Amino acid sequence: MSVLPVLPKKPLPAGMPREWYESHNRRLKAMRIAIALLDSGVYTPYQARNRAIRRAAARIGVRPPSNTTCRMVRSLLP
Repeated sequence: MSVLPVLPKKPLPAGMPREWYESHNRRLKAMRIAIALLDSGVYTPYQARNRAIRRAAARIGVRPPSNTTCRMVRSLLP
């Protein structure tokens, strides 16, 4: 099993409204958590309750997500 290289981070574009940055970071966080859930065997939105989502966030070292982020994670699951 080979380890994939970490992509370099790029700075976010300047001059966007604060809401844009907040929603962008929320989407990134939701994607990270959704990937962790898929890796742990949670494949449907019905299996992804807030408690499971928050446990996955703690497991990957992300701050506990809000209810809004939990809904976004469920929307990302197939």
